[in-house]
Amino acid sequence: MFLPLTKEEAAARGWDELDFICVTGDAYVDHPSFGIAIVSRLLESLGYRVAMIAQPTKDSDFTRFGAPKYGWWVNGGNIDSMVAHYTAAKRLRSDDAYTPGGKAGKRPDRAVTVYCSRIRSLYPDARIVIGGLEASMRRFAHYDYWKDEVMPSILVDSTADLLIFGMGEKQTELIARELEKGTPASQIRCRGVCYLTDQLGLPTDAVSVASYTKVKENKLSYAKATHTEIEEQDAVRGRKIIQKQGNNLFLVQTEPMPALNTGELDTVFALPFERMYHPSYEVQGGVDAIKEVEFSIMHNRGCFGNCNFCSIAFHQGRSVTCRSEESIVREAESFTKNPRFKGIISDVGGPSANFRHPSCQKQLEKGLCADRKCLAPTPCPALKVDHSDYLEILRRLRELPGVKRVFVRSGLRYDYMMLEKDDRFMRELLQYHVSGQLKVAPEHCSPNVLDCMGKPHIEVYERFAERFYRLTKQAGKEQYLVPYLISSHPGSTLRDAVNLAVFLKKNRIRPEQVQDFYPTPGTVSTCMFYTGLDPYTLKEVFVPQTQEDKWLQRSLLQYFKPENRRAVMTALKKAGREDLIGTGPNCLIPPDREQAGRSVPQPSAKNAEQSGSKSRHVRGRERERNDFSAGKPKTGKNSAYSKSRRPR
Repeated sequence: MFLPLTKEEAAARGWDELDFICVTGDAYVDHPSFGIAIVSRLLESLGYRVAMIAQPTKDSDFTRFGAPKYGWWVNGGNIDSMVAHYTAAKRLRSDDAYTPGGKAGKRPDRAVTVYCSRIRSLYPDARIVIGGLEASMRRFAHYDYWKDEVMPSILVDSTADLLIFGMGEKQTELIARELEKGTPASQIRCRGVCYLTDQLGLPTDAVSVASYTKVKENKLSYAKATHTEIEEQDAVRGRKIIQKQGNNLFLVQTEPMPALNTGELDTVFALPFERMYHPSYEVQGGVDAIKEVEFSIMHNRGCFGNCNFCSIAFHQGRSVTCRSEESIVREAESFTKNPRFKGIISDVGGPSANFRHPSCQKQLEKGLCADRKCLAPTPCPALKVDHSDYLEILRRLRELPGVKRVFVRSGLRYDYMMLEKDDRFMRELLQYHVSGQLKVAPEHCSPNVLDCMGKPHIEVYERFAERFYRLTKQAGKEQYLVPYLISSHPGSTLRDAVNLAVFLKKNRIRPEQVQDFYPTPGTVSTCMFYTGLDPYTLKEVFVPQTQEDKWLQRSLLQYFKPENRRAVMTALKKAGREDLIGTGPNCLIPPDREQAGRSVPQPSAKNAEQSGSKSRHVRGRERERNDFSAGKPKTGKNSAYSKSRRPR
């Protein structure tokens, strides 16, 4: 049974008062891939009366249940509301997969702040707790790409009492019990939260970062603060962090909450989710986001891959925890009893599908290494590589009665796969779990750009591609790699973009969709974009920022399109690579004597976005990715090819 979405549904349960009300920027989808669904079901399991308010737009939406007895839980949705609304070119999106009927504009910009402000206006004494990706990634003073300025902590602007960062199940239970006792929300102290206080309330065992005013005025201070904020996000060694937000107003982040262990994670996924959107949405066309996740299984959390452009490390954490094999099998068995199930498990994954255990034993006692990535630029010698557990799970799932196919569509770390001593995992993956295409993420080919991304160098991908096509041929299948790439990431010069175009042509890859780097709050790459500095080294980083810079780099990745020819010609001349203009086998475009001297017209925002990706549901990870389909060449059996498909 769904939790009440209307006053009538609450009355049908005999409830004339609620303990907690959950407010979300998404439609109400009762599925464990939606954070607010987990929070609401967890509160219900603790014995509380819980109702939902989804995508409120007017005061009557907030007042339909009256004031809750204990408090409000506010979430902006599965992704940041600004990312849900705007493309990387800051143009309004035409659809929203998290809204009934796919209609755009059903949530406000900066939804958490707007929702909290309305609640505070209507109920001045309300106790408000905020969480989810939007709150978590904006917990410190942060650069806002859409305003092009540094904003204070979201706790300041939203007027909320308490902020849960990261995955919040443990905090939710502790906070709910304290609110039930009558403890003011702003005075609750536990791991995994942020609160505001005056100077007298500051902890003594904390590290300080530059104030909001300082990071707004000084980019070096911003970069240093980012470095500290990122490196303290470890449940073993992380310390409290203090950041001054205003006159005698300080943000305190407590130590990160330890991740759920396997038993705790199993308990969460055993909660009675309906795994569907609320039935009231059916007449509006349903909620598209469910299509990708209804019959998928999330088996892990966290990602020690720790790419600089990704929000996972700062939100979920680098420490990987997993559900038990039995929990996963029980979930799959429940699918077979669902009349909507057609025998296809669409995914068995998570942030990185092939991570099933901590990266090494050392981290369990000492935490993950500061200033060191597990996989990039080269793998750590202590890294434990083992796919046997994951492989056994996939085998059990595909043997279940009623299950026809089991696919893996979450991102797979190919660099991690390449560290295996044999091909057993890859062989079974290609034989049983790939639906024609395997999506992987080399992102770029230039070493300096990959270093800025926190990714392994391109030679690892090239070795993987060779192995993939060799094993695919041996399996007698026609399967192709679909590589994700990012244009205009910090560190990428025009010459780097040219090198990427040359790489794509050499490997006969033709991206059908291209998207610029999207500076979302809280990531290392966004810090680079804003400051022009690498927060780890404080060295200067080139940042393509102008519309022309981005347009030229994006056009190079689709050099083969006739409409990009003028831009590509201009880019090649600016980069000093006119050797790539000609009719030779290595050239990107043929010469055009009549127009070669003309400069490329400045693209309009609309044209600049024509090759950008549209809004789509992205499950398990809170970043917007590019989807690339490779063009099928006239010759070459193992060349990459796919129809137009976007990532999940």
